Amino acid sequence: MVRKFFLLFLSIVLTFTTLPMTAFAEEEDEIQTMINNMSVEEKVGQLFIVHVYGQTPTDPNYESTNLTNNRGGKNFQEVIENYHIGGIIYFNWSQNIGTPLEKQQVHDLSNGLQDIALEQDSEIPLFVSTDQEGGIVQRVISPGTVFPGNMAIGATNSIDFASRSGEILGKELDALGINMNFAPTVDVNLNPANPVIGVRSFGEDPDMVSQLGAAQITAYEDQDVVATAKHFPGHGDTDVDSHYGLPVIDHDLETLHEVDLPPFQAAIDAGVGAIMTGHIVVPALDDSGMPATLSYPILTELLREDMGFEGLIITDSLGMSGANVVPPERVAVESFLAGADILLNPPDVPVAYEGVMDAVESGEISEERLDESVYRILSAKMEYGLFEDPYTESNKLDVIGSESHLKTASEIAEKSITLLKNNGDVLPLQEDEEVFITGPQAAYPNKIANLLGEQDIQSTHYSTATSPTDNQIAEAVDRAESADKVVVTTYTANTNERQQMLVEALQELDKPIVVSAHRNPYDLMAFPNVDAYLNSYSYLDVSLDAVAASLIGDINPSGKLPVTIPDVNEIGDGVDYVGAESANDIKSLVDELHTNEELNSDEAKKAFERHLTAVAQFEKTNQSAKVIKHLESFQTLIDHYNEQEALSKKAFNYLETTSLRLIDQWED
Repeated sequence: MVRKFFLLFLSIVLTFTTLPMTAFAEEEDEIQTMINNMSVEEKVGQLFIVHVYGQTPTDPNYESTNLTNNRGGKNFQEVIENYHIGGIIYFNWSQNIGTPLEKQQVHDLSNGLQDIALEQDSEIPLFVSTDQEGGIVQRVISPGTVFPGNMAIGATNSIDFASRSGEILGKELDALGINMNFAPTVDVNLNPANPVIGVRSFGEDPDMVSQLGAAQITAYEDQDVVATAKHFPGHGDTDVDSHYGLPVIDHDLETLHEVDLPPFQAAIDAGVGAIMTGHIVVPALDDSGMPATLSYPILTELLREDMGFEGLIITDSLGMSGANVVPPERVAVESFLAGADILLNPPDVPVAYEGVMDAVESGEISEERLDESVYRILSAKMEYGLFEDPYTESNKLDVIGSESHLKTASEIAEKSITLLKNNGDVLPLQEDEEVFITGPQAAYPNKIANLLGEQDIQSTHYSTATSPTDNQIAEAVDRAESADKVVVTTYTANTNERQQMLVEALQELDKPIVVSAHRNPYDLMAFPNVDAYLNSYSYLDVSLDAVAASLIGDINPSGKLPVTIPDVNEIGDGVDYVGAESANDIKSLVDELHTNEELNSDEAKKAFERHLTAVAQFEKTNQSAKVIKHLESFQTLIDHYNEQEALSKKAFNYLETTSLRLIDQWED
């Protein structure tokens, strides 16, 4: 009897443990059957993701544009039918995604493209892709949710923000029928003169970049959107833009393994679906002079074999200058031979396709190697549910730009603002002061002036070119004469001599000068003697709103510098308007907020004071664990009274940021 029950139990266990293996085997058989039934032409087509101009699958308005630009057909339908392509990439300039976003149009385009793909003999759904990093690279903009970008998230050092941003971006892309995102950027930005990565990076600390990148990847994958870590093996230490040249990364092996590669390994460990190659030469990994995109030692030996990556290897756009180191018909072939699975955005679709076809027919590319990549591509499409249902539903569109999504983006922007200098308490600006705002139009001094004006700050503005002329500098100085304070909005001024000349000319007026850097955070190295300086890491509206609120003191700046500013600031630097060094300092803040009617509840005031008194006692005896524990519970108390509407937005922000900063001090 015991033996009979044991055998019954064993059979049940074996049944349930073999079910997943059986399903996996069936999936493998299904994919192999598809491959066996595909022509070579169809297999080669699956390797390509291309762009096509148009707002609809058969848009008549862009037929000549598509033919002139070597897209392989006059519209999407012809390109899919002619070349059996594996995917499409959307851009704004190719008119696939409007600015502003027209949600229904993109939704209908995506579904229409899948219809065409499934009408082909192979019936294989498409990857529909785009670059939606957030920040300065995002194709889906308002009324979609616009985020301030990766370096802004880095300034918060919040895994939660990285995850929430990925979740929101993933949901909104999914609603539009976009199932593959070329994000996040996990390059470690070490070079202040980097013209192509900069604020697209989370920062310069490999551990932080790894953690934030992995959190965002997991969030994308949870929304069934293929995430893509880029640009392998690391584009963070270059002063050449691979769109226009061929960068060389001179890191030795030790630096590569300690700095550049860890975020990619973290991405692999997090289950990232794809990794994008960089058009960068890395002599320590391959001394042939070939960029990584065309390097077998980098893509196959390092990424595939040493790092154990089993997902899709995708090239960066093959139309970029950094990839064009061999004849045009060979670029796609050499990338594929190096180890790439997907050949992204060739500048001439017929030339790239025929180049690969010729290589297969000649035997240079074996059919076994071709099948290997096609298998990965089809497996990914199956894993992400595209064979089951590649379409999106109209009722999902309501999530795009929802109130909760926009609130999260604003919260990240506000928490990212990093104040590095505030000599003489120049900030916040006061209502009785006349403020002059100037700077390149790219940094939007006009928008800052308008936002300040809405808060009763007397302000005027003057916009210059990105590289201000002598006349513009003179005009700015003339207009600044009558102001009490001057705010200069800058745009990567550390590499722009003319912007530096503008700031220097204004400094000669002997008035308080505030610089608000609206792109790369390194501008302070060019004029370290300004009176006040803050970073927003973005010139987008969501960040400009946060800048204006910070300038007038409605927000207490709480961001911490995620990079080093050479000879000026260390990573992690940042000050605020309170400078609280103890629980008693926060008690004083509570009293001030209550006096100014920002805290409108006597009950809340007393509760805060009681709690902070207890914290102060633990501070006296240097019990750090208890200080941190009680400050964390103070955060919960703040949340409670905020829900009870006992606090203004300003009071909540100040109490939250000062207590968090004090926690950081005790943790350090």
